[in-house]
Amino acid sequence: MRRILIAAILFSGLNATADDTFTRYFTGKTMRVDYYHTGKADQEIVSLDSVVSDGPWAGSRTRLIDDTNLGKYLFVIYDRSNNLPIYSRGFASVYGEWETTGEATTKYRTFHESLRFPWPKNSVQVVLKKRSNDGSFHEIWSTLIEPSSRFVNAGETRAAGRVWSLLESGPAAQKVDLLILSDGYTEKEIPKFHADAKRLVDKLFATEPFKRRKSDFNVRAIDLPLATTGVHQPRTREPRRTPLGTQYNIFDSERYVLTLDNRAFRDIASSAPYEFVEILVNEKQYGGGGIFNDQATTSVDTGFAEYVFVHEFGHHFAALADEYYTSDVAFKTGAAEHPEPWEPNVTALLDPEKLKWKDLVEPGTPIPTPWEKAEFEKRSEATQAKRRKMRNDGVPETEIDKLFSEQRDYETKSLGGQKYSGKVGAFEGASYEYKGLYRSETDCIMFSRDEVGFCRVCSRAIERIIDMYSRP
Repeated sequence: MRRILIAAILFSGLNATADDTFTRYFTGKTMRVDYYHTGKADQEIVSLDSVVSDGPWAGSRTRLIDDTNLGKYLFVIYDRSNNLPIYSRGFASVYGEWETTGEATTKYRTFHESLRFPWPKNSVQVVLKKRSNDGSFHEIWSTLIEPSSRFVNAGETRAAGRVWSLLESGPAAQKVDLLILSDGYTEKEIPKFHADAKRLVDKLFATEPFKRRKSDFNVRAIDLPLATTGVHQPRTREPRRTPLGTQYNIFDSERYVLTLDNRAFRDIASSAPYEFVEILVNEKQYGGGGIFNDQATTSVDTGFAEYVFVHEFGHHFAALADEYYTSDVAFKTGAAEHPEPWEPNVTALLDPEKLKWKDLVEPGTPIPTPWEKAEFEKRSEATQAKRRKMRNDGVPETEIDKLFSEQRDYETKSLGGQKYSGKVGAFEGASYEYKGLYRSETDCIMFSRDEVGFCRVCSRAIERIIDMYSRP
């Protein structure tokens, strides 16, 4: 009976109790468990790399247990004295995305990943779980950690660069802490990084619901000057090596930008308090990426940098899925049936009566909801073909931006002028799939480059995460 009561208290989220729980189990430091994630589509192996200190703990001291049910993976920290869960977080990963690509069906690859949580006072068990198609989690790896062990490195690293602040709203433990990192900027271009960071962060906080929740955020940045401008672009044959290791062409997708050097990325980020990170890439070519509770990136000098920054942060921050489905990506399956996605803004509509955003649907709105799908696809596919030709011909980025602008203008008019525009429903075509997956509105920043902002379902998902990190 006592064990059941303690578990209930840990999950309750009551302020005073949660504060007491943190003090009982944790210190003010951050523990980082680094591991290797290896496998291919039909096999998965996780092995421990190291356990290190990752700076002061910036996260919530009250919302210790993750109740969002988001992420392809979930890690849970158990106190070994009573085997109760004392911390958990859902997340996605580069490995989790890679294993859905064609390459994973024939080749093995290894990715470096990290779990970050408050430094425990006593021995803990770290359990990594993976989501099954039915939505349940099953354990794939576990390790015991004794904080005082000689195999745990409690030393701190030196600051990787100058840390400065764009927005300070309060103590890190009571706010969402966003960290902006520079990549591809020379020493002379650091003032440009400052201007880019301010411009893009200003755009984020001009977009609802971030606008009305701005006071719940702290935003800091780190200057990382380099000898040469830009990052690695394999398709242009212009090799670069930067401390963060950010590069284009992830999974052979020309516009997908991430860092695969997780250890370097985490060591650099530990110079400042953070929960979420955006890397600004000093490049003109359109590009970006975002993975839930891992990282987000944006190339800063395209005509759509502001859109990309906000869009990719939606992935990273609130687990929002891409709602578009006609662009060239590495993840299309073309499957006739899909399991229900864990992302909050797309659905397989397996049971219309259990639509995850049913409470937002007005009476009389049909489910699924009709829209001018065929006409949209015809126009979008023609634009994609033209873009590919322009890219192969080496036309300037400004010309490709013009093409995207023409597409945006068409989509703004088309998607905003349909019978069910502005209403919440279930519109087929989402998450890279023409059939079988549905989004909640005709348009959203997760679907197009329109200046429409986030739809109601996405906005609600974002506010839920803000609450998780900023509410007592």
